[in-house]
Amino acid sequence: MIIQNKRLTGIVLAVVFILLIPLIAMQFTEEVNWNLFDFVVAGVLLLGIALLCELVIRKVKNRDYRIGVIAVILLALFLIWAELAVGIFGTPFAGS
Repeated sequence: MIIQNKRLTGIVLAVVFILLIPLIAMQFTEEVNWNLFDFVVAGVLLLGIALLCELVIRKVKNRDYRIGVIAVILLALFLIWAELAVGIFGTPFAGS
């Protein structure tokens, strides 16, 4: 139980540190211009993906399947992130 809590704490801290990157960058440049909604969406997306990967690690016993499922999850993360950032698919959620 303690190890699971440490891993969950590590996941949450990793998400916070990742979100600190644009927050700090906003202090030094006008190029990064995030609002509260951007941070919330990024936080939910990163935390959801991290927790989903954690679930796969716990539930999928076959190493090859585990790697494959996590690779698909991470690919989905990168595609969603790119769509929200620059709109590679042209959906209404596109960033630019």
